[in-house]
Amino acid sequence: MEAIVFEEYGGPEVLRLTTADEPHAGPGQVRLRVRAAGVNPLDHKIRGGAMREVFPTEFPAILGSEASGVVDEVGEGVTGLAAGDEVFGFMETGAYAAYALASVVARKPGELGWDEAAALPVAGETADRVLNQLAVKNGETLLLHGAAGAVGSAAVQLAVARGVTVIGTASPGNHDYLRALGAIPVAYGDGLTDRVRAVAPKGVDAVFDAAGKGALPASIELRGGTPDRIVTIADPTAAEYGVAFSRGGDRDASALAGYARPVAEGGLRVPVARSFPLADAAAAHAESEAGHVRGKLVLLP
Repeated sequence: MEAIVFEEYGGPEVLRLTTADEPHAGPGQVRLRVRAAGVNPLDHKIRGGAMREVFPTEFPAILGSEASGVVDEVGEGVTGLAAGDEVFGFMETGAYAAYALASVVARKPGELGWDEAAALPVAGETADRVLNQLAVKNGETLLLHGAAGAVGSAAVQLAVARGVTVIGTASPGNHDYLRALGAIPVAYGDGLTDRVRAVAPKGVDAVFDAAGKGALPASIELRGGTPDRIVTIADPTAAEYGVAFSRGGDRDASALAGYARPVAEGGLRVPVARSFPLADAAAAHAESEAGHVRGKLVLLP
């Protein structure tokens, strides 16, 4: 099968389109013919080696943890799914490929495009998990770094729905977008603490770092000098600051279906910023690594 493989840590150029062995469905798994694969900021951090302590990589490797596609093999013990079903979910083999294996999938609503479905699993699960870990509640203020990305976009909307005031960091070009989602936008970079204090003079109750761009010291300062109620999904230096790093939780097919329905009905937005052919995975990584992406980048095998 065609797949994007890398055999060493490095820049986007280490990603190459090649032929790899096809995986086959084992007990409890289905095999998808991949129609779209999500590209996450974590992918380029794994590829570059920044996350090797948290996510060690065995080479050669295929990236990609989420996809949408058509079931074409059903493993022993799987019920309720058959070849030809259109699904999306979390992949157990790399999704940057023609075929991938999964044990947690949900049926794709007909109203949802392949690229939109591939953008959902990581964004929905991660946003929901971290907000629960932070235990944010009605009347509190959340500082969210990387608010315009796919995870950030989902987290803004889910937090606002809980009655939380969200201050979202993003580049100025994404500020109107964040306002439309219900967040108060602020620019990241030098002077961040002053800008946040200007819009939240009583302080922030919790911090969700979805960007991993060195904002943990400022976050701790804004929390009164404590790392309590700060969670990052993207900064490998978290332990140096005593900050919790959240790397995944229980994955549930019914929760996946729950994320899909409001997106299909227009009540939740996880926008696809751009789709790339599978062969252009390096270009997708370069764009992801440059930042400023509004929503999700997707690969189309």
